[in-house]
Amino acid sequence: MRFAIITGVSKGLGEAAAKIFMESGIHVVGVSRSNNETLEKYASEHDVTFQHVSCDLGDPRKTEDAFTQISRDILSRKPSTVYLINNAAVLEPIGKSMAIKGSDLAYHVQVNTVAPMIITNLFLQHATELDIPLISTTITSGAAERPMYGWSAYCSTKASINMYTQTAALEQDQLKTQNKVIAFSPGVMDTNMQEKIRSTSKNEFADVEKFKEYKEKNMLKSPDTVAGVLVDILTDETGIINGKIYSVKDYL
Repeated sequence: MRFAIITGVSKGLGEAAAKIFMESGIHVVGVSRSNNETLEKYASEHDVTFQHVSCDLGDPRKTEDAFTQISRDILSRKPSTVYLINNAAVLEPIGKSMAIKGSDLAYHVQVNTVAPMIITNLFLQHATELDIPLISTTITSGAAERPMYGWSAYCSTKASINMYTQTAALEQDQLKTQNKVIAFSPGVMDTNMQEKIRSTSKNEFADVEKFKEYKEKNMLKSPDTVAGVLVDILTDETGIINGKIYSVKDYL
């Protein structure tokens, strides 16, 4: 028995990954503020289970409480492997760094960096205690590797996730656990986030015309295609390189 826990499961990459996991006979726990009834039906069709948990990842205490319970529930069933996909993220606030409100910045950092760290830390702790292999990934971005005008928050949080991934993986290697911690950069996909980017003014985001061009020239990848690459990487358990920042562009 194997389980996948996916945040941001209601749409986009999270929804696509959930379906592929279920097609592979893997049970899924999906975490998002709104439920996706399509996934419940999909699970029934593939003889697996889908459980939805509502959680606002912008609240650190609620995040810790929810995932403490999820990890205990899942790991108590003694699965052969657990896959954790920290997919949920926010793009806003977009704009000049000097114009960003402190409260908006704090929420952004909580969702994009603190929440994935809390969640991964909890699962690493409990999986190690029970000697159950955990394969964890957080969705990162090419924005982690270069500055972009108007994206000071997003670039910074994705860069911090990359360093967290490498550090946590280093610890797991030195502790000689079975756990793997990686990050995955999905490139530009045809999602709601891309719609938000294209609706941004050039005054707030200097590269907005480039992202409009991605859509006009049909350069956006399908979430289903990208999710297929991600799931293939995660389920190739012997081939995973701990701490690696994987990129979809190396596969497509």
